[in-house]
Amino acid sequence: MANFYTDNKSLKFYLSHPLMEKIIRLREFDYSEKNQYDYAPVDFEDALDSYDKVLEIIGEICGDIVAVNADDVDKEGPHLINNEVIYARGTQENLKAIKNAGLFGISLPRQYGGLNFSIVPYVMSAEIVSRADASFSNIWGLQDCAETIHEFASEEIKNEFLPRFPRGATAAMALTEPDAGSDLQAVQLKATPNPDGKTWRLNGVKRFITNGDADISLVLARSEENTTDARGLSLFLYDRNSKAVTIRRIENKLGIKGSPTCELVFKDAPALLVGERKMGLIKYVIALMNSARLGVGAQSVGIAEAAYREALKYASEREQFGKSIVSFPAVYEMITRMGVKIDAMRSLLYETARFVDVNKSYNIVAARRKLEPNERNDQKYYQKMADIYTPLLKLISSEYCNQIVYDAIQVHGGTGYMKDFPVERLYRDARITSIYEGTSQLQVVAAIRGVTTGVYLKAMQDYDAQITVPEQEYLKRSLQVMTRQFEETVNKVIAKNDTEMIEFHSRRLVEMAGNIIMGYLLLIDSQREPDFLKSAQIFIENVKSENQGMHEYIMNFDERQLSSFKFV
Repeated sequence: MANFYTDNKSLKFYLSHPLMEKIIRLREFDYSEKNQYDYAPVDFEDALDSYDKVLEIIGEICGDIVAVNADDVDKEGPHLINNEVIYARGTQENLKAIKNAGLFGISLPRQYGGLNFSIVPYVMSAEIVSRADASFSNIWGLQDCAETIHEFASEEIKNEFLPRFPRGATAAMALTEPDAGSDLQAVQLKATPNPDGKTWRLNGVKRFITNGDADISLVLARSEENTTDARGLSLFLYDRNSKAVTIRRIENKLGIKGSPTCELVFKDAPALLVGERKMGLIKYVIALMNSARLGVGAQSVGIAEAAYREALKYASEREQFGKSIVSFPAVYEMITRMGVKIDAMRSLLYETARFVDVNKSYNIVAARRKLEPNERNDQKYYQKMADIYTPLLKLISSEYCNQIVYDAIQVHGGTGYMKDFPVERLYRDARITSIYEGTSQLQVVAAIRGVTTGVYLKAMQDYDAQITVPEQEYLKRSLQVMTRQFEETVNKVIAKNDTEMIEFHSRRLVEMAGNIIMGYLLLIDSQREPDFLKSAQIFIENVKSENQGMHEYIMNFDERQLSSFKFV
């Protein structure tokens, strides 16, 4: 029997990170619910044991059911019958298994039927599910919407809708429109208040909506007349039971084919306002998108892990010239670099997840009592880090994922181009990760703030202080040189006081920062687990040359060269 949790020791390593004790204590209100719920933990060790056991169940379901069904789901896909999405047979089996195991809504509070798990094990489960089938992770992972409802909706809405998630309700976030893709400020779907003052009617079209036939949808709509920007948008909850939305079609996609991507027509669809008017995009969708981007980070790591294992397995079994191809330097170097990149992106994934976890845990505490001044300051720090690390994670993990699956195909040779092996599906599934929930280019726009404000630089300096093992000093010095080089490069660009110049070099600057941060994270991880030292060595040596190249390019760049790149 396969288990996608127990066969990956990195997951238990990150689950036992020292910060987890603080996260769980906050999440569990100092374990105050142990007398109210018989399944609430009594202390940190008990909570961690619960996380471990549930992740083991998820790992078993993913290894024995979800992964086994993945190829058939890819071939069959969902169907639209009588205005209803019918999932592929394998997807239905997956949902049944997850539901029967009680694994929906695991991060929701116990009062709504959830397990009150923190974000780290939830993200970990998303990685595991994505390794089994990226398309199914989109259906399962959209329970992120429940987090948004819990965080911002009224008590009335929360009490009515949140208990449905642990019972297996599916969710969707209906944001994109035909003329409003990346530019969500251009959303035009109209929301009109009903005379009762409580409900609204939605009219318009949404496009590219993942899991568009979900039980519960969060819909971004224009609630304020005569507005054209973000200040006129609000967030609404639509219940599919009202049957007021027509599914125009299911898109025929390159990959993640088991996940239905729908075009929806809203016609006087009844809806409930989530939170305050005018805050739909400015506050609520930003929070929702950050959660989704964290989810894509986990999905990217999961897909990359699956591709790496397929490549290693094939290379170990495939013989050419009298020996297995994994023994040839051209192949074993490629596969080793794939594994190193996965270690690096996973270190960034769980660092980001911990930042998000602490911030959200403080929000939950604040709903019960007033935070102390030191707690408020602590939360501000973690919120800042979560906001600036999330786009960095989404950018790097999705790009690495595509590179790793590309190399996995290459290891398979011509066989990998055929549909006989899973890497062909993984290659198609991976491509969307750098596009949806904000393209890589948009992640750079968000992440460049971490460069220009010095947040990434300060993080590098803080990480540097944590490297205390003498045997790692030579790697620490390499990172210090890279950090000084990065600071010099940033200062050169900022000194020009030219917005266009910053934008032009922003991706290089963000990638330089990401390389250094992941190098530090791997080195820090190797202090707790020596197995990471090899990855730290290879990764740091590799990105050192990458950063050197970007440094030289930027330092020698003349603004007059910009015109060579322009088309208008």
